[in-house]
Amino acid sequence: MEDQQQANIDDLCRCRCIHEDRVSLARKSALSDTENSHLSHFFKALGDPSRLQILWALEKGEMCVCDLAAFIGISESAVSHQLRLLRQLQIVVNRRDGAVLYYRLNNGYVSSLLQDTLKNLNR
Repeated sequence: MEDQQQANIDDLCRCRCIHEDRVSLARKSALSDTENSHLSHFFKALGDPSRLQILWALEKGEMCVCDLAAFIGISESAVSHQLRLLRQLQIVVNRRDGAVLYYRLNNGYVSSLLQDTLKNLNR
């Protein structure tokens, strides 16, 4: 408990002052409420282990729900639920080929984000 209290103290300024120029600059470049909400939802989507596994698999190429369920080891229904959220956030897109619905990453930014983050975590 003492370590946590010390960490909290170490994170505080030693004097109370507001640097108006820095606050003003932060306000000028702040996200809109809509942008903040979208970005928050995007990162929440990446915060689920099953969704991360889905995205990691789709980084290698498109797959159907059955393939993803077999890969992750969860039900097709659970995969479908996760894909619905990822599709709503425009992280994945799908295409139909006859009776099969294939999913893929919407664009390269998700793949780059996953790869770059993993590299930074493994430093």
